[in-house]
Amino acid sequence: MKQVLLLITTEFDKKAAKKIAKLLLKKKLAACVSLKDINSIYEWEGKIEEVNEVEITIKSKPNLKKTLILFLQKAISYDVPQIIFKRFNSEKKYINWINKSCSN
Repeated sequence: MKQVLLLITTEFDKKAAKKIAKLLLKKKLAACVSLKDINSIYEWEGKIEEVNEVEITIKSKPNLKKTLILFLQKAISYDVPQIIFKRFNSEKKYINWINKSCSN
């Protein structure tokens, strides 16, 4: 494998985001999970919403995409969770680390 899967989602608070991050690592679905406080403005059910939430960035193996999506659909508290992803080329040592950190 010469690529890394980068998946981004959000959660409503830091405690819930940390729980998800730790579960991803424990289940070997991710090599690294980054958390960042963000402010989001979006339309929901005809109203403009503005909320503080936590962006969760997951670095993993491309072949774990379906498993990650299923996990996040259950773990994220939103009715319609943001789950966006892309494959990226990366430096060989980083790819090797991803491969060793995640399950097959």
